[in-house]
Amino acid sequence: MNEWQGVIVSDPNIMMGKPIVAGTRITVELILEKLAAGESYQQILEAHPRLTLDAVLSAIAFAAAALRADVVYPAPPLAA
Repeated sequence: MNEWQGVIVSDPNIMMGKPIVAGTRITVELILEKLAAGESYQQILEAHPRLTLDAVLSAIAFAAAALRADVVYPAPPLAA
């Protein structure tokens, strides 16, 4: 079993089926956006008290597994 299974779930009736942390409406997408914006784990946990460090790490593991199993989309070229 993957370390994220049971922590990250998807239900078409919650957040349009986007992957979320079980028992919340907090999407994997939101967690990744916050990390990409430079927020620390601690800042995310303080902003969302229902989250745990395990849930944040599970969101990252889920995203890695999804990318590993999915089509890779080319990134646009960087501006010179």
